[in-house]
Amino acid sequence: MEQELFARAPIPRAYFKMALPVVLSMLVSLVYNMVDTWFIAQTQYTALVAGVSLCAPMFTLMVAMGDIFGLGGSSLISRLLGQGEEKRVRHVSAFCSYGAIVWGVLVGALMLIFRQPILHLLGASSDTMDSAMAYYSYLALGAPAIIFTLVPSNILRTEGMAVASMVGSITGTVVNIILDPIFIFGLNMGAGGAALATVLSNVVSAVLLIVLLVAKSQRLSVRPGDCSVQGTELREILVIGVPASITNLMQSFAMALTNRFLLPYGTENVAALGIALKVNMIVMLIMVGFAFGAQPLLGYNYGANNRERLRDILKFDVLVQLVFSVVMTVVFLIFAPQIIRIFMSDSGVIQAGSRILRCMVITMPLMGIILVCTTLFQAAGKAMPAFLLSISRQGVALLICMVVLSAVFGFYGVILAQAAADVVSVILALVLLKRSNILK
Repeated sequence: MEQELFARAPIPRAYFKMALPVVLSMLVSLVYNMVDTWFIAQTQYTALVAGVSLCAPMFTLMVAMGDIFGLGGSSLISRLLGQGEEKRVRHVSAFCSYGAIVWGVLVGALMLIFRQPILHLLGASSDTMDSAMAYYSYLALGAPAIIFTLVPSNILRTEGMAVASMVGSITGTVVNIILDPIFIFGLNMGAGGAALATVLSNVVSAVLLIVLLVAKSQRLSVRPGDCSVQGTELREILVIGVPASITNLMQSFAMALTNRFLLPYGTENVAALGIALKVNMIVMLIMVGFAFGAQPLLGYNYGANNRERLRDILKFDVLVQLVFSVVMTVVFLIFAPQIIRIFMSDSGVIQAGSRILRCMVITMPLMGIILVCTTLFQAAGKAMPAFLLSISRQGVALLICMVVLSAVFGFYGVILAQAAADVVSVILALVLLKRSNILK
């Protein structure tokens, strides 16, 4: 079935059949993130909102850790399916599943051991420490489930089962939405309740995804007996998974860096940043959904050496990203104050949040191009270009832009730094694409 879809179906049909379930999963996750922020903001306690915002990089960190096996494994599996290597697919999929569980236990343990210094590094102060500590602690305990969930949700799509992946992700998100008000208000757990709801929803999602994989997959495996890979296969998982992980780690770095640079401007601005980041995910998650929905198509056709179809898929992917990002950028630029007001009525937070949000979205079309190039490099197993992009946009380029622009323009320099880094990174992405010869 996946051969017909991946190799011969009309590109718009194949693209949307793979991408739309991922986008829908992202939309439901978006609803959760918006509802989660809304529930927390309803306390009208700025320090609590700021405390949870400070911990957001840690959740991104765990997603990054899951990407090592989720995206690294799915990239290799897509190419193996294109080459007809079904036995190797079983071994790689089982290895990634158990590798993620072990890795999750280790990450959670380290987070708990170094809890205090990490929270100080994130910028927690006397005002925000209690909320940040509660949220952080539950996330650390749930690290194995959060990290593991990324594996089946990614590898299911390599066999064309994007809908099954969507069902697993959406079910977990719905559970999260239901549990949020119960834990935050009903049990009076505050920030800790929001984190506990997130952890439990990931447990539900992980269990359902495994059930779907066992019931529906013909080539993937989670059997312990299949858990073995060759040295070359492990290397191929890691050379893509680690850069993909670093991409998300850089998101954590970017959030933590921006928080630190905004601290001198007051807790109000940190809270505004947290809300603006959540709102910005409306565009970002959908764009990521399209990009990663197309990744199995890119990997399969690269593995099958079908360069003409690979180029056509890439062109269509860029077109979808640009049209969507331009439309959403215009909407956010016009309605930024009204959007921020949905979450908090504080006039200072609305004003600051509107400025931050507008600065975030002005280069969103460039982000679309960066996403397409990144997923292409990952799908093709090109480690170095993927790595360079992963440390650019929200890493090295952002740090340089943040230091320089904040020194020159103060508050506006801080919130414009990401846009400047996007310009630098899209230039790098296009140069790397031209030099990679992937499309020739």
